Amino acid sequence: MINMAGIEVGAGRPLLLIAGPCVLDSLDTALEIGEFMARAAESAGFSYCFKASYDKANRTSIGSYRGPGLEKGLEMLQEVKVRLGVPVLSDVHDPLQAKEAAQVLDCIQIPAFLCRQTDLLVAAARTGLPVNIKKGQFMAPWDMKYALSKVKEAGGRQVMLTERGACFGYNNLVVDMRSLPIMRSFDVPVVFDATHSVQLPGGGQGCSAGQREFVPVLARAAVAAGVDGVFMEVYPDPDKALCDGPNSLALEDAARLLRHLSRIWQVCRDETN
Repeated sequence: MINMAGIEVGAGRPLLLIAGPCVLDSLDTALEIGEFMARAAESAGFSYCFKASYDKANRTSIGSYRGPGLEKGLEMLQEVKVRLGVPVLSDVHDPLQAKEAAQVLDCIQIPAFLCRQTDLLVAAARTGLPVNIKKGQFMAPWDMKYALSKVKEAGGRQVMLTERGACFGYNNLVVDMRSLPIMRSFDVPVVFDATHSVQLPGGGQGCSAGQREFVPVLARAAVAAGVDGVFMEVYPDPDKALCDGPNSLALEDAARLLRHLSRIWQVCRDETN
């Protein structure tokens, strides 16, 4: 179990929802999304953490929108945190950013492409914050124990692992549901990233494409398989999002899915008690 700004995540605790836009574009949009998703999460019985990146370094094209950057992005995340009263999570791509980001964030996320970067994992651990490590698309689930051990040996005691699909040929991902219990066997909470798992990396003429119609299918399967949280990228109008729109959910669609996931989680929990 981990404790993220007073929210307990792990076995026997309510499901965690990590949700927000792929990347920050405006404070007003971030507040709109965060307020909506916080209400939807509470209504469905989830705990909630707002997520958004201040800088998306892993873009297909050099012309892709990356976000407002570290300084402005952390200011926006601080506003979301204070005005909505919710914990906030963001990616850190550079070890030198970890200490500064930790002044605002409640959880530091390690991007999937960087989950083997020892210096980044150590820097995140040394902040003392919970760390969410996204499993690389190129990684076997059993090999994530080594990323986990890097954080723990650097002093990090609160770690989550997130499944986000594995490379399956060119421009495609597939989810092996076996990875969920495998990573959970490491005695850490496991989150399922339902929207990045339907991404088609680099499949959109200089950007990534996606198949958001499959998000509900995979999310329902993951909750039934047993996870501690669900990660979703959401946007008021995903087709207008500046990043990852094709694999993001509209707000109302996300809220509807949460209600379905809550019922599945309740049934599975009752059967195991």
